[in-house]
Parts: sequence; structure tokens; C-alpha cells
Amino acid sequence: MIEDIELLEIEKVIAKTILQGANAMYGSFLDITSGAQDRFEKEDWPEVQNALKKRIKIYDQHVKFVTYQLKLLLKNTKINNSLLINVKKAYESELLGFCRFDIAESFFNSVYCLIFSYQKIKEHRFFIKSQTKLEIKSYPQVTKKYYFSSGNYHNIFTNIISDYAFTLKWENKEKNISDIVTRLSIESSYEDSYIEMITEPFYRNKAAYLVGKISHNKKTIPLVIPILINNKKKLFVDTIITKSSDISIIFGFARSYFMVYAPIPHLIVGFLSTLMPQKTKAELYTSIGCQKHGKTELYREFYNHINSHDDKFIVAPGTKGMVMLVFTLPSYDFVFKLIRDKFAHQKQITKTTVKEKYKLVKEHDRVGRMADTQEYSNFLIPKNKFNKELLEQLLHDTSNIVKEVGDNLLIKHLYMERRMTPLNLYLSEESGKNIEKVIYDYGLAIKQLAAANIFPGDMLFKNFGLTRHNRVIFYDYDEISYMTEVNFREIPKTRTYEDELQSEPWFSVSDNDVFPEEFATFLLRNNEVKKIFVKHHPELLTTTYWKQLQKNILLGNFEDVFPYDERVRFNQN
Repeated sequence: MIEDIELLEIEKVIAKTILQGANAMYGSFLDITSGAQDRFEKEDWPEVQNALKKRIKIYDQHVKFVTYQLKLLLKNTKINNSLLINVKKAYESELLGFCRFDIAESFFNSVYCLIFSYQKIKEHRFFIKSQTKLEIKSYPQVTKKYYFSSGNYHNIFTNIISDYAFTLKWENKEKNISDIVTRLSIESSYEDSYIEMITEPFYRNKAAYLVGKISHNKKTIPLVIPILINNKKKLFVDTIITKSSDISIIFGFARSYFMVYAPIPHLIVGFLSTLMPQKTKAELYTSIGCQKHGKTELYREFYNHINSHDDKFIVAPGTKGMVMLVFTLPSYDFVFKLIRDKFAHQKQITKTTVKEKYKLVKEHDRVGRMADTQEYSNFLIPKNKFNKELLEQLLHDTSNIVKEVGDNLLIKHLYMERRMTPLNLYLSEESGKNIEKVIYDYGLAIKQLAAANIFPGDMLFKNFGLTRHNRVIFYDYDEISYMTEVNFREIPKTRTYEDELQSEPWFSVSDNDVFPEEFATFLLRNNEVKKIFVKHHPELLTTTYWKQLQKNILLGNFEDVFPYDERVRFNQN
């Protein structure tokens, strides 16, 4: 082995080993993704969830394996600055013309950071900024297909739908196409235009999505066509989505990652950015399951932001967390969540448990109701970016993971999460119809989480937030559990008058016992809010409802949760 390395510089061997690992990782990623159509058509929803978890895990598995290889390779090698810089240069040479340079750069960073501590994490040694020049202009762009029009959209959509290689039969393809054309003709006339479609369907949960755009008079109209399976095991078009804001929700941060076969992911991301220009690269890479590169892009976006803004980090608005210390930058759309050294006495959990809960959310179907997070280690931020109050809190309340290193603050572990308006703050400032709409969505969020086998645990308003689309999202995970792990009970009737006077329950209560009839007491203290909640969601206060949901989950019956308004569905019109 040593003789072979002498013939080829060790820097090149290291670079090739890492790139081979990146290719192997993405090959496994594509293998899992390629099974999405089969899982969808077989309606194997449990396996859909298993595949999601498996695909998320393979990245770290490959990083650990390559790291192990390199440690053996470098066992008797002196590691100095020159070697590290030359390794990066050799890797950059390997990436010239490489179509997945983006994923490969992130993989390099992951391997590097796993091997070295923060002292050796320097910008010139790994890819904080992308330095790869893409030279693959001649690479065949099989990602999309064009459909040209002379005004006959019925024929065009017949060709579009027929070009996707589904093996199930259609319930009524002609009616579906007529529904599409009718919906489009209501909105505008699209003669002398053309349609571009991504050639691979996007699969997630119980649906397949055909994604494209209509180009007309130098304007771009986004196009998403959800495909579902009915109870006859046949396909049907559920609706057509043509507004960028609605498509943004479908690709939102509160939903699980799409399965779309993307050998060259940056081409898919580039196409999606034309449909949703308000979304960043980080969001779009993450939405198609490349969440590790999404993490890289988010890191890059963050540092670009703090270098171009003068505001300072502050404690995030909202109720002080008993488990997490949360801070944000007023000009930035994310919050930073750090696990406190000590928890409030009410919280009978450990730091390990908290991390496990966040991992559970990462790998689970979030049904548009739980915020995704990106987890970072050894995060450096200049100290002068923090206000005095926050800096003191960090050094006192999170001293186990925060330390001063020169002019920087080193945070050994943190989560980044999209910033939202805390629901309790919103409700304290609003009234009337605005409150009713939000309370209705709050109850709906709880129902949809439960249908996806998630019990939020602490359902206080402070643990939910509102997105810019005014959707209610759950974001406090330290008490969540699977629905199937909860024991929903009715409060036993008192035996004696003395039982009623006791401050503590006279009956035994286990850790996993939950009493739905108590929700009104703890959650609905405001009479106006209580009236609205009971009007729309009275069943949430009954044990019968929760037990039926549990039964459905155990029988493998997963409810439909649509990432668009049900009123736009064709079969609902």
C-alpha cells in the first residue's frame, strides 16, 4: 500500500478516496430513490417512511466509512498545513467537469470536519465557499422535456401524462385532462406557448407530483400536477397548482423530503428556482432530499448575511424555553437553538433524549406541521455579533457547549430552524376573524400530526409558530412521542367527596398517560379562544377520538394530508 502511494502523491490518493466515497454515497441515495414509484404504486406507505429514514442515514454512514479509510491511510503521516491545502487542491482538480461537484464539496466538508477538531477548520482547507468551476455545458440535460403548443392543450397534456411511465391504470385520463385544460383556460389563454416538464415525478407520502412550467409571452407560470391513487387502485389527477406561493408550500420546510430521481441535482434545483424564486438554494436542495448539501448552502447563506448586516443577535421573541436557549438575528429568517446545561425541574428528560427527539422529527413525515432543522457542530460566530445580554446568557446557561475562542464564540452544538411568529404572541395581539382562522389551523395541525403518528406532548400555544403563509407549525420537540406509545385515558369518576378536594390525582398516573378532557383546562384559558376551538375541534377533547386515531395507525390506515387547499381539488368541485 505504501509503495502504491509513493507512485501517486498521497494528496491525490486522499482526494480520490473521498470522491469515491461521495459517489458511493450518492449511488446509494439514488438506489433508494429509484424505488419510490414501486412503493407509491403498491401503496406501501410504511415502507415509504422507512425509505425516507434509510436515505437520510446513508450519508453519515458513508462519511464514517471514508473517515475510517483515511485514518488508516494517514496513520503514519504527519498532517500539516501544506498537506491539507494540497489535499483540497487535488480534490478541486478531481471536481473539474464533475456533474455533482456540489454534493462532492459537501461530502468533503463532512469528512474533513469529522476527522479534525475546530482548531483545524480553516476556510482555505475546505469548501466554505464553492470554488469549483462547472465545465459540463455539453452534458445532456435529460432532466426536462419540452412540449410545444399551437393552442391544443388537450393533446399536449395527453402527451405529458402519457410520457410518465406509471404502471397503474388511470381511472379516467380523459376527464383528468379536461379538468386540467378547463382550470387553465379559466385563468388565461396560453396559445403560442410551450411547457417544460421535469422528466421524473416527485414522490412524497401518498402522492406523485409532475413538476414543470408554462412559458407564455415571456412569462413563466409554475405547474404542479399531483397524482393520487383511488380505492380502485387506479391513478387520477387530484388538481393543478399554478401559483408560486402555493407551490412554495408544497416544497416547504415543514414537509418531508421529496423522492425524485436526480443524477444531477443542481439541474433540478436550477429548474425549481425558476418556479419559486423566493426560495434559496439551501431550501431547494433540502426539499429534494439533499439535506446535507442544503446544510452547506445554509451555512454559506448565513455567513454572507452576517458579513453584510450590522445588527446583533438577540434572544428570540417568545416565552423562554425550559430546555432550549433560542436566539436570532433581527434581519435573518432563522433561529438558533441550543440545549441548556440544566433544564427546568418540570422537564424530566436528558440532553440525549432531546437530540433523539430532533432526530425523530428529521426522519419522520412532518405533514407540513413540524419545522425541519439543520444540526451543526463547532459553529463559530464573531463575538461582536452578539448583544451583551445574550452573550452573558449563552456563557452562563449553555457553558457546556459554548466557549470563547479569541474573537469568536464557539458553539459545539446547535440547531438552525426557520423563524416564525410564536402563536401565543400572535394571539395576544390579534382578535376576531384572524384568531378564528389561526385557532382552526392550530386544531387542524394537531389532528394532522396525530394522523401521522406524532403526539406533540406539550401543546401550549408557545410551542407553535406561524409561517409567512399563516400556517400553524409545531417547533418544540422535547416532549413529542409516537401516537402508538401514548395511553389515552378518561379521568376516573371520584369515589368520595374527599377525592374531589385533593390537590393531586387520587388515581395512579403513568408517564405515558394522557387525559384529553384536560386539554381545555391547560390550553384554552381564554374564553374567546376556547369558544372557537370547541366550535371547530370538539373531538380533540375526547378520549374516543384519540383512541380511534391510534387504531387507524396500528391498522396501517394513514389519512390523506394535502399540501394544498382541499377546495382546489377536482373531485371536490
